[in-house]
Amino acid sequence: MNEIICPNCKKVFKVDEAGFADILKQVRDHQFEEELTNRLALAEKAKESAVELAEANIKNSLQEELAKKDKELTELKAKTSSELAGELAKKETEIAKMESKIQKAEIEKKLEVSEAIKLIEKERDNLANDLKIKETEKQLLENSIKEQFSNKLVAKDETIKMKDDEIARLKDFKQKLSTKMVGESLEQHCETEFNKLRATAFQRAYFEKDNDSRGGSKGDYIYRETDEASIEIISVMFEMKNENDETVTKKRNEDFFAKLDKDRTDKNCEYAVLVSLLESENEFYNTGIVDVSHKFKKMYVVRPQFFIPIITLLRNAAMNSMKYKTELTLIKNQNIDITNFEEKINTFKNGFAKNYDLASRKFKTAIDEIDKTISHLQKTKDALLSSENNLRLANNKADDLTIKRLTHDNPTMKAKFDG
Repeated sequence: MNEIICPNCKKVFKVDEAGFADILKQVRDHQFEEELTNRLALAEKAKESAVELAEANIKNSLQEELAKKDKELTELKAKTSSELAGELAKKETEIAKMESKIQKAEIEKKLEVSEAIKLIEKERDNLANDLKIKETEKQLLENSIKEQFSNKLVAKDETIKMKDDEIARLKDFKQKLSTKMVGESLEQHCETEFNKLRATAFQRAYFEKDNDSRGGSKGDYIYRETDEASIEIISVMFEMKNENDETVTKKRNEDFFAKLDKDRTDKNCEYAVLVSLLESENEFYNTGIVDVSHKFKKMYVVRPQFFIPIITLLRNAAMNSMKYKTELTLIKNQNIDITNFEEKINTFKNGFAKNYDLASRKFKTAIDEIDKTISHLQKTKDALLSSENNLRLANNKADDLTIKRLTHDNPTMKAKFDG
């Protein structure tokens, strides 16, 4: 059973192959012929009705005219022969006119019938075109349905093939792991895979065992790589975990996340990667490279076959960010220069402030001495001004000293001055 969507009404319905063939047969045979027969029957009936109506109208009109003429002829028979002849000639003229009208009416009737036939034929042609369009739409729908079925079948076959290939690949990989790692640990396997590419792909890379346990624990391997200027490009702390199928107590990958994150932080590594064969039936970890940074920062879990690819991916991403790291280093150096400059400025400011304080205190002493000198000079000035005032008074008194004043009320001095 398959779902089919009608391109016109968008309704979804289900049919099997037998039902689909029956639909096609009905559309091609029964419905087409029945609709064509009905349309032609309606057209023929409309044509006959139009012809019968036109004939009935003309017949009634002629009968009325003939009845009228018969009456007029009967009336003429009662008139005189001359009048009869004149009337007869007149009537014959009228009859000729009537015959001409009849002929004209006949022609008009034929024209009307012809027009009706043309309309019917046009409608018939339109119906035929509509049927052709319906047939084309039906064919398109049929092709679309066939294409949908074909695509779905192809997609389904491809999906089945991909699943079969993936199952076969995983089975083969698991079998290889189970045989290859019997005498070789996972750590040795990863180190061997790395050393195969060290000389060509990782010439400036450091990949060695983590032997530093001063922080209370240590990881398995540390990967570091620097550029030509000895600037670190990337650093990764690796932890390798494996267990046999016969192990009774099964460990989970997330049991080692906290320790791995601590080792990464203690050894100042940027990333943490757990290479694990634990939880071999867990599809979440079997899909490829698993990002668990939602639990611990910059942490990934991979199967052994993704050991080299995870290094390559992280390394390529780090290479792309090297430009920004270089710019950041330059900015840091600039910040250091600015800090040194600020320190020199502060030293100068402190020394200047100290010298300014000493100079300011000495300047204040000089100002105080000047103020004292000014005060002393002011006193001297006041004394001089006082002396000047006394001399002025003495001068005024000398100016006022006259003979008259000396001899006033002094007859002896007056007599002497007079003598």
